[in-house]
Amino acid sequence: MMDNRKSFIVGLKSTKLLTSEKKFLIKHKPWGIILFSRNIKNIEQLKKLTGQIRKIFNDKKYPILIDQEGGRVNRLKKFFKADKFTGEFFGNLYLKDKKKFYIEYKKFINKTVLLLKNVGININTLPVLDVRSKGSSAIIGDRAFSDNAKIVSEIGDICIKEFHNNKIATVIKHIPGHGLAKVDSHKKTPTINKELRYLNNHDFLAFKNKNSLFAMTAHLIYKKIDKVNTATHSKKIIKLIRNLIKFRNILMSDDISMKSLKGSIAINTKKSFSAGCDLVLHCNGNLKEMNDVALYSPVISKFIKKKTSQFYKIIS
Repeated sequence: MMDNRKSFIVGLKSTKLLTSEKKFLIKHKPWGIILFSRNIKNIEQLKKLTGQIRKIFNDKKYPILIDQEGGRVNRLKKFFKADKFTGEFFGNLYLKDKKKFYIEYKKFINKTVLLLKNVGININTLPVLDVRSKGSSAIIGDRAFSDNAKIVSEIGDICIKEFHNNKIATVIKHIPGHGLAKVDSHKKTPTINKELRYLNNHDFLAFKNKNSLFAMTAHLIYKKIDKVNTATHSKKIIKLIRNLIKFRNILMSDDISMKSLKGSIAINTKKSFSAGCDLVLHCNGNLKEMNDVALYSPVISKFIKKKTSQFYKIIS
């Protein structure tokens, strides 16, 4: 069933599956699909869309992802009000009243899960494990649970466990830590000047010992470790992710059409794989770019097949 899939994830253009997209999916067989607000009109339409995707692959468990964090990152906003439920909101509650936090956070996750399952989505790209830092870009901001790495880590564990218990997989992001970025990596390349020792005790700490089957890389440069490449394109950083942070599951790039990465889509795809990413993520639904991603993405490895089987067990 999984044999000839390729190691990439793509977005779609609109609320319906276009003929050109259907042909693309049949021909190139991406490992998964990611959905955005532009793909969502209402619950019935979304169910239909995920059903169509799964029919192409003849796989009821085919990976369909979404960024449904709550707060500003709420792709289901047309039918799910989640404005106040930011990472920061839950982080503050955790500090103030753990008992109340557990009740409220569980309620929030249960509601999210109910919606995701109802519409046919089985991977949510959360928790955000970036540690908030004074003076950094607002792109993370209130999406972070705390400026304390230990608290971020603890809430992250709860988040992953609750989603797994509810048969939805998670993607920890943005590994090894986006919190220190002074600019938004959607638009520019952030550079971090901290020493490895500091990073290991702060930003990297939040990502350690996580039970998530998936992690998403950060498009930023850690100057003291690799002067040239963003984490997504850095063999050195990915080695640290594997050996120091000890993340041993599927590593996907953040969206390779973001402006932080300076190459063409083809180059960004190739560099992500050669640095050690398992899957490449491309989000904007541009078919010409998607063809480049498909062209330079290998067929999924034994490692990805094994981990995908584990993912199928979590959601069944």
